[in-house]
Amino acid sequence: MTHAIQAEGLVKRYGETHALDGVDLVVPQGRLLGVLGPNGAGKTTAVRILATLLRPDGGRATVGGYDVVEQAHQVRSLIGLTGQYAAVDEMLTGVENLVMIGRLLGMSRADARRRAGELLERFTLSDAAGRAAKTYSGGMRRRLDLAASLVGHPTVLFLDEPTTGLDPRSRTELWNVVRDLMADGVTVLLTTQYLEEADQLADDIVVFDHGKVIAAGTPEQLKATTGAQVLQVRPAEVEHLELVAKVLADVLGEHPDLSGGRATAPVHDPAVVPAVVRRLDDLGVVAAELALRSSSLDEVFLALTGHRAEDDRAPETAKEESFA
Repeated sequence: MTHAIQAEGLVKRYGETHALDGVDLVVPQGRLLGVLGPNGAGKTTAVRILATLLRPDGGRATVGGYDVVEQAHQVRSLIGLTGQYAAVDEMLTGVENLVMIGRLLGMSRADARRRAGELLERFTLSDAAGRAAKTYSGGMRRRLDLAASLVGHPTVLFLDEPTTGLDPRSRTELWNVVRDLMADGVTVLLTTQYLEEADQLADDIVVFDHGKVIAAGTPEQLKATTGAQVLQVRPAEVEHLELVAKVLADVLGEHPDLSGGRATAPVHDPAVVPAVVRRLDDLGVVAAELALRSSSLDEVFLALTGHRAEDDRAPETAKEESFA
């Protein structure tokens, strides 16, 4: 079976820094692979190599069965790419942006306008088709950018943190667009720092850290790797939060996370939860919220790497070699 995307031992170095250090990836046709990791983990470098924009220093990769180095032209005919920031021409209208892409892809003017109309309607941008892109909202620009990546009917789509900077409503709208593309059989590789995004969309997930794949599996398989449920307690009185944290540490043997006004800690034996409730009751602490749930992807990431996915890390700023 030919996988839509396959990479073996990808390496990319910038001086002494290994942006990628032996990365393996496999994406079957029609599935969405979520690539998680903080800035600097190597996600964008991997996308640029797979999209033929960057030459690897080691390993090999194929997209649609074509080698990304030796058969770059064939690869480019199969793919679409949307980066972290909208790449549309702000001075052109929505329809002009898409027609321009179509013409660059070799379409006739009539075919390019027809395809532009189809995509503007699909992305609910028809009413704004004649307006300059600079008048679009952030969400509209991202939808137009995604539409531009689909002009050539790609079978493989690379989405590199496509919802960065979007408000929750615009992010949800873009998620719905991605789901529609998957329903049409498009293979998607999505990089993201948003754990919820991967949980919502991905069939499979790989976790990058320091240029390596440190975990892989379905969202549920990754959640199961922690081997624990999570107890979350929010006291009715915020000044009791430190007291709740001490109780959880004493009973569970784990120092809890105190973000969001809640104390959160892994629970390896649910039978100890009543002991937590009794200790809080003895101390006169009233819980406004007390919940035992399965681990989230964010907690999985924290367990795997020792830091959260959204932690501020150095970006991939090294100069990258592009194809001539």
